[in-house]
Amino acid sequence: MKITEFLKHHYRHFNAAALIDAAEGYKTHLDNNGKMMITLAGAMSTAELGISLAEMIRQDKVHIITCTGANLEEDVFNLVAHNYYERIPNYRELSPEQEQDLLERHLNRVTDTCIPEMEAMRRIENVILEEWMKADQAGERYFPHEFFYKILLSGKMDDDFQIDPKDSWLLEAAKKNLPIIVPGWEDSTLGNMYAGHCIAEDVKNVHTVRSGIEYMIFLADWYTRNATDDSTVGFFQIGGGIAGDFPICVVPMLHQDLQRDNVPLWGYFCQISDSTTSYGSYSGAVPNEKITWGKLGLDTPKYIIESDATIVAPLVFAIVLDQ
Repeated sequence: MKITEFLKHHYRHFNAAALIDAAEGYKTHLDNNGKMMITLAGAMSTAELGISLAEMIRQDKVHIITCTGANLEEDVFNLVAHNYYERIPNYRELSPEQEQDLLERHLNRVTDTCIPEMEAMRRIENVILEEWMKADQAGERYFPHEFFYKILLSGKMDDDFQIDPKDSWLLEAAKKNLPIIVPGWEDSTLGNMYAGHCIAEDVKNVHTVRSGIEYMIFLADWYTRNATDDSTVGFFQIGGGIAGDFPICVVPMLHQDLQRDNVPLWGYFCQISDSTTSYGSYSGAVPNEKITWGKLGLDTPKYIIESDATIVAPLVFAIVLDQ
């Protein structure tokens, strides 16, 4: 039995039914000539979402991605250092002393998965630092994701890949030159490293890596060119926080700050979140709240799946891919 057939037979009520509705809405949006943004919060790259997301990119089911700096870099960490990762299935039971032991072994824990500092973070630092310094010395400036595209497409790390490269969503995005928005990139491991290299004056111009404001300007241009009455842009949000809040605000900015009346609202909205509805929480806000902010319309198809995205997102993607 195909995954889609299994899901449609068993997933009939509550969050299970919402998953089916959201996936079918995703397909309908694409069938109506729409485009789709996927936003990645949390640690979805370390959770190896690339196994399913890369296929979505290959089959043109996603047209732009917004992600945290952590998700951008952690897909590449996993690509080159997977064999050195350690899984800690009993992570809830660790004592402070056991956590200290992981630190001393240079293993940075993300829930049940430890990222090896030397084999992953420092290896990528050495490679990308060359690109930062090269651009800096040439007076050139690039976005964070563009520096990653450079090192991935250069071929210089191909021999270091420790997973099947088809399971790296960022590598697939690089091949298609997919637009990526990375708000708050400074809040990432490589963002911290970049700050250190600016302080040490290895990089002279702090603006060699382009900023979040420039990302918003880029997104405003991309959205204006791609969102039309005949081809709206959908918004598939995994988690909450800045990865979702930053890009969705481009629409009210275009309307309210630039006074552009002919820009369509987002044409589809779905959020996968384990944040229950709560006071003042963006991650836990129901979709209708976004109507009051000028992000979604009365008739925008809206879905929310209150569940663990590591379980739900690959299943939604399976339906979209007709697997």
